[in-house]
Amino acid sequence: MEKRFLMVQADVLPEVFLHVVKAKELLASGGAKNISAAVKKAGLSRSAFYKYKDCIFDADSGREILTVNATLLDETGALQNLLAAISAAGASIVTINQSAPENGTAQVAVAIRSGGMQMSMEKMLSQLRAQRTVVDVRRSVS
Repeated sequence: MEKRFLMVQADVLPEVFLHVVKAKELLASGGAKNISAAVKKAGLSRSAFYKYKDCIFDADSGREILTVNATLLDETGALQNLLAAISAAGASIVTINQSAPENGTAQVAVAIRSGGMQMSMEKMLSQLRAQRTVVDVRRSVS
């Protein structure tokens, strides 16, 4: 049977679902050391948590993930400067992949979560392009 997903406004759901999301957030953030502590803080039974934990997800946690591909000069601090500018834009860095330098440059792919950005993607890319150690930067088309 194919899984079917629905997006539902949270305030119309039974409260148990919201407590499951809260418990999962506590576990993910370190606000609770284990499931017992998380369900206690969330006001939920362990059995309800286990019953629903694999089928309740917060839609906001899946904000758009984009990849920024950059060619950087092989200089000390180039990657650090790129990542600092991405963070300063309010993007959350998910993964970083960098190739070994070749012919004085290195390729970098940075997956970011764009939900908290305080500027447009184009403005951030423009700021990245302005860095002295950035040869090229572009958003990956997915």
